Amino acid sequence: MLMTCALSQGQAQSIQELKVQGGYSDQPLSFILMDLGIRYQLTFVYQKSDVQGITFDRPFGRKPLGLAMKLFLANTDLDFKLVEPRTVLVFKKEEAPEIEVPEAPKREPTQFNFTVSGQVRDLDSGESLPYARVRVVGGSQQTLTNVDGYFTLFNLPADTSLLEASYVGRQKKYFRLEPGMAFEKLQILMDNPAYAMEAVLIEGEKEEQLIRASTGISRISVSPDVLNSLPSFGEKDIFRSLQLLPGVSGTNESSSGLYVRGGTPDQNLILFDGFTVYHVDHLFGFFSAFNAQAVKDVQLSKGGFEAKYGGRLSSVVELTGKDGNTQEFNAGAGLSLLSANAFVESPFAGGKGSFFVAGRRSFQSDFYTNLFDAFTSTNPNGTEGGQSGFAGPGGRFGQLQTQPNTYFYDLNAKLSYQPSPKDKLSLSFYNGQDNLDNSRELNNLAFAGGPFGANANFSFNSDNTDLSNWGNWGGSGKWSRKWSERFYSNALLSYSNYFSQRDRRNETSIVREDTTIERTNGTYENNDLKDISFKLDNELKLSAYNQLDFGLQSTYNDIQYEFTQNDTLSLINRADQGYTHALYLQDRHIFFKKLSLTAGLRATYYQPTDSIYLEPRLAATYQLTPRLRLKGAWGTYNQFATRIVREDIQQGSRDFWLLADGERVPTGFAEHRILGLSYETPVWLFDVEAYTKNYDGLSEYTTRLATTGRGPDRTLAYDELFYTGTGQARGVEVLLQKKTGKLTGWLGYTLSEVKYDFEAFGDEPFFANQDQTHELKIVANYKWRAWDFAATFVYATGRPYTAPTGYYELELLDGTTSSFFEISDKNALRLPNYHRADLSATYQFDLGAAPTKLGLSLFNLYNRQNVWYNEYEVIEGELLETQISLLGFTPSLFLSISLH
Repeated sequence: MLMTCALSQGQAQSIQELKVQGGYSDQPLSFILMDLGIRYQLTFVYQKSDVQGITFDRPFGRKPLGLAMKLFLANTDLDFKLVEPRTVLVFKKEEAPEIEVPEAPKREPTQFNFTVSGQVRDLDSGESLPYARVRVVGGSQQTLTNVDGYFTLFNLPADTSLLEASYVGRQKKYFRLEPGMAFEKLQILMDNPAYAMEAVLIEGEKEEQLIRASTGISRISVSPDVLNSLPSFGEKDIFRSLQLLPGVSGTNESSSGLYVRGGTPDQNLILFDGFTVYHVDHLFGFFSAFNAQAVKDVQLSKGGFEAKYGGRLSSVVELTGKDGNTQEFNAGAGLSLLSANAFVESPFAGGKGSFFVAGRRSFQSDFYTNLFDAFTSTNPNGTEGGQSGFAGPGGRFGQLQTQPNTYFYDLNAKLSYQPSPKDKLSLSFYNGQDNLDNSRELNNLAFAGGPFGANANFSFNSDNTDLSNWGNWGGSGKWSRKWSERFYSNALLSYSNYFSQRDRRNETSIVREDTTIERTNGTYENNDLKDISFKLDNELKLSAYNQLDFGLQSTYNDIQYEFTQNDTLSLINRADQGYTHALYLQDRHIFFKKLSLTAGLRATYYQPTDSIYLEPRLAATYQLTPRLRLKGAWGTYNQFATRIVREDIQQGSRDFWLLADGERVPTGFAEHRILGLSYETPVWLFDVEAYTKNYDGLSEYTTRLATTGRGPDRTLAYDELFYTGTGQARGVEVLLQKKTGKLTGWLGYTLSEVKYDFEAFGDEPFFANQDQTHELKIVANYKWRAWDFAATFVYATGRPYTAPTGYYELELLDGTTSSFFEISDKNALRLPNYHRADLSATYQFDLGAAPTKLGLSLFNLYNRQNVWYNEYEVIEGELLETQISLLGFTPSLFLSISLH
């Protein structure tokens, strides 16, 4: 018997966008369908015999109707289909419904060759979706939304055309135009990945992959919302996920910075809501400084990037923070073995505004301590979390166990307000910091006799202060305006501050009878970088095939670096300030609907060198067939702020930034050349790119202790040495990606070579520290019911290093002897090959009415002892080598819960 629960069709909301909420206690499915029909004005069509005996017993939070139907019909032989207008078909699986459902009335088109514009937003939160692709089904017209989710499409064939919107991590959304719509302010709402439905109005492929690698030349989009499914060592981490892409080194467990196509981390431009982030590490680089819970979108450009970006030689990572829910209040929390985090978001002003606040803080669990100990190479005889004492022939007279007090935190906040459909205002704030207190005391130790003499009596007190903290402050204010369908602008004022401080002092007091000897020594190190910037970016769509981008940028940098000893002796004291002003112009043109050409020019005036730097750039793609595309890019790039690396893991982050002066420190220069092709089907993507980067103005830095003057005027100071040179990075990247289905993922392979040429290190070029000949990555994600399973595998050949090849002994002036190493050629040796496998499982369920995720991650599954670096020492006439390994097998758990 056919049952039809028909109600009024008065509501205009699409059935695909409708959300329902409720809870049923052991209720028949027929009652549930009737109740939903009454409350939400829906029509359910089904055979009465099909639903007999089926009950449902659980509450559920506010969910899209399609997801709710999946819950009702779980573990049954029934399926469903959502059909406009507001009709739900319920039928046996493997059987086509034998009923006719009235279709929406067909209308004849009334407009042709016209323009539409609007915004792509998230269905659940109402947030805009940047860099989503919107195209006309069956036509050649397509475009990408801008950073605020706005799009414009020209020359639509008719006002009944079908639009397709796609966004990484979301199911594709189809939107049918109808005559009479407000075509200048369309709203396309896309489902959250957790709400992907099996039954959709228009049958088509799903698009739920973690990355989209077909958005441009050397450009990849990443969805932070779906990174939970990837294995991690304690925290969902955006930058660790980027390291799984071809062309980005995936073996740098000791740094969350990105080594992109042979570049170093300081050669990457990292932007968060428009402001520059100069330091991206938590816990000495083990985690990145960005809370994935607060990030909406990630765009990575591995090379050949546009003229609007400047000041870096290697890549651009552009992160967009979440604006906050514009529809309803929401809050959530998460807990892992490493940290706790929470967020709150809410609309205000009737949905015109929203705010988002998220915070994360680590706690010193055993898991955190184990990571810290592994990462700082602590051991029972060391000073970092080990023992300290005073030894003599009779044994150790005093001993003290110490445990460093260390933690990190980060805080994100964003306020967005849209006073009109054409204007958007936003304020974004970020602060992240690491703190380490490794201070210790050794007091009231009394000694008698022993090596100090039979009658020696004295007491010993030692107070060791060791405080470190480093992190970032950042913020931006942005005004965006859509002046018309063709012209869009955004103006941004930003502030960024990176700081790093280290205070190490030792105060010793020795009391012998009536004599007291007090000694104080130590060092203080402070690096403080400030960045104040203004940017104005404009987009002018001249036609369906031509877009002009232009703008200006101005930055003031103030960088201080101070290194003092014993509070008075200044070893290094640098103070760099300077302005950088830039203009850019870029034109994108499509010829014959197959050739896309982008030509740009960036002109930069750099005040410290009083010079103008011109950076021409060119990119092109040619559509050979609907699936096969050729692509290429060329451009020049300059870098004015450089990070100097002082590798000292025991002291934490001891790197510092300085500005190029054109003399001791030249401005960095790189020329990018890229050529590739891609072949894409609805399910698969094959992409290959070959690249070459030619470097000039590379800098190596070292210090040495030197004396000046004679006699009483003799002083001790550090002498800074800068070596300059050239280099070349070249390679081939291959990506094979399965985009849709229950099993998704990718295989990435990189063949590369990075060589530097410094006159100070010899006549021949040498391999750079980051060179790796081969690197293979496999990422797989499988969805089964409420489970997400993921696996990753990374293999890479060893990195080069310099090591002692022997030693010799010399007699010093005081009659003692000392050992000196004979060193190999620069980076002439290679570490062993690197490989590891990781697994994870994530289960999604409702805790009451609250969506909840529970996950288990297994890092380095088979406990591979990958070599981090080697240590050398001479013991009893032999040169001994000790291999220091990276992290072994590490399991971790996490739990997250939210109201919606």
